[in-house]
Amino acid sequence: MQGSAGKLTVLFLCTGNSCRSQMAEGLLKHLGEGRFDVYSAGVEPAAEVNPYAARVMDEIGISLDGQAPTDIEEYLGRLSAHYVIFLCESASEQCPRLWIGALTRLYWPFEDPAEFGGSVEEKTNKYREIRDAIKAKLEAWLASPDGPNKYSKDA
Repeated sequence: MQGSAGKLTVLFLCTGNSCRSQMAEGLLKHLGEGRFDVYSAGVEPAAEVNPYAARVMDEIGISLDGQAPTDIEEYLGRLSAHYVIFLCESASEQCPRLWIGALTRLYWPFEDPAEFGGSVEEKTNKYREIRDAIKAKLEAWLASPDGPNKYSKDA
């Protein structure tokens, strides 16, 4: 399993692959404007994408339809990635420290919104907060000279 010719491959990893990594996958597909092959996986994948995550992404015009939690085993030894990005401490601790075929391993821990209690409105606000934090991190990374541009042909 390889990325498309001319595109950078990014794999987001999280524990359940139902919230943070799903939002990151959707956001990078959108923000990257077709420059990336984007995947996400989890060490203990959930049964489905978290409905709160899907709802807050829909609010900003990004659909998670077609995305589903995937076991990391689907990609181990099969996916060469320019970037493997860990979004939670648990996944970073449980995943291989060395990802064969990964050029760069990044660690961007974000709070798990699924662990937040409260009313529906309070939970939704927590998902919005995490979505916006991931979006800001991705935007900064995309604009950084140390970001994915270092692998472009023109850099």
